[in-house]
Amino acid sequence: MSKVKTSFFCQSCGTQYAKWQGQCNACKEWNTIAEEIIQKQEKVAWKSEPSPKNTAPKPLKINEIDSTQEIRMDTTDAELNRVLGGGIVPGSLTLLGGEPGIGKSTLLLQISLKLPYKTLYVSGEESQKQIKMRAERITPTSDNCYILTETKTQNIFKQIEAIEPEIVIIDSIQTLHTDYIESTAGSISQIRETTAELIKFAKETNIPVILIGHITKDGNIAGPKILEHMVDTVLQFEGDRNHVYRILRSLKNRFGSTAEIGIYEMLGSGLREVSNPSEILISHKDEELSGTAIASTLEGMRPLMIEIQSLVSTAVYGTPQRSTTGYNAKRLNMILAVLEKRAGFRLGAKDVFLNVTGGISVDDPAIDLAVVAAILSSNEDIPVNKDFCFAGEVGLSGEIRPVNRVDQRIQEAEKLGFSTIFVSKYNKIALKNTGIKIELVAKIEDVATMLFG
Repeated sequence: MSKVKTSFFCQSCGTQYAKWQGQCNACKEWNTIAEEIIQKQEKVAWKSEPSPKNTAPKPLKINEIDSTQEIRMDTTDAELNRVLGGGIVPGSLTLLGGEPGIGKSTLLLQISLKLPYKTLYVSGEESQKQIKMRAERITPTSDNCYILTETKTQNIFKQIEAIEPEIVIIDSIQTLHTDYIESTAGSISQIRETTAELIKFAKETNIPVILIGHITKDGNIAGPKILEHMVDTVLQFEGDRNHVYRILRSLKNRFGSTAEIGIYEMLGSGLREVSNPSEILISHKDEELSGTAIASTLEGMRPLMIEIQSLVSTAVYGTPQRSTTGYNAKRLNMILAVLEKRAGFRLGAKDVFLNVTGGISVDDPAIDLAVVAAILSSNEDIPVNKDFCFAGEVGLSGEIRPVNRVDQRIQEAEKLGFSTIFVSKYNKIALKNTGIKIELVAKIEDVATMLFG
């Protein structure tokens, strides 16, 4: 019998050491290094049947490789299809992470119940009866979904050989363990080994595998960073548990764009796809209020209309407060400095609070102009017309800079019934005969004059 080999791993970042030490050199955390058994015996977890295809691969010229596009598997979920780039790629490994209770298991169970493919849902966290109770709440019945409660990979692969599913879902990777590593489930070496076994299985059988991953208190996926490098796609399911809306983002995607997002609404019967996100991001109110402005932004290929709320008040304490939710605080400070220096608005002695409604975070600089309009509206206590929207980046000299894909932003604003959109005069607009009025502005002084006289 081969000798048992051990090593020391940081439980925070996964760095390996030959001996124990108090502090990890990589992440600087203290008392996170623990000993783990990394080799018990030499065995192969997943071994495909011998065939001519399993011979050693030979190098090919790049122009000799078959470049026909892989047929994707439709998930019957338009939001998930968009984020994945058109569907699930056969043989791919997808990792879905998110806060506890955010709806990861509900999302994948809901999809597995609706899929037209034979699906094996493996759970290491819930019993079959618990999953059945949740499934009855989501959808009445399904003949294609198999439920397995197991945590040992060797037993899972035996059931896969017996059932022959077309898609495998694992809930979650942190609960799996293999007999060939003698350490607890969820440890660095177990996560790495079980993921490697699943990758080998997916690539050899061309069956896609979807993993659910836990996250740490910092918001990162639990386990070694190499876990995210090993898989093909990393999805993040996020949102505030106090709100009903959830956002699905792609952090890594070898088969599509990472700029796309999917939006869901959490209901008692599961997650509902939100095809028109602007309906949830814009408040519906009877009277016009100061301090609000509508911005036209883009998330991937999808245009969104979001509401920016601002509150400007006299500072009670000596140092004015600058607080933001969903917007970069340093960028807010820059815009306030531009308003004071270039446009003459005295905001240095005032508290400024900024909020992006709907609980989402936006990095698009095109919402700068709406931020300016909301701040000035609150400062002057004059409401902005609810039929106005904005798309422009603010420069340090006070100029309104052009933004990308302005035609798509204008079309979305027109579709949602806005009468006027403010954009930079330096934008090249190809649209003709639009039903929305396009106001071209060059400086923030021009915007202030048009809005507040």
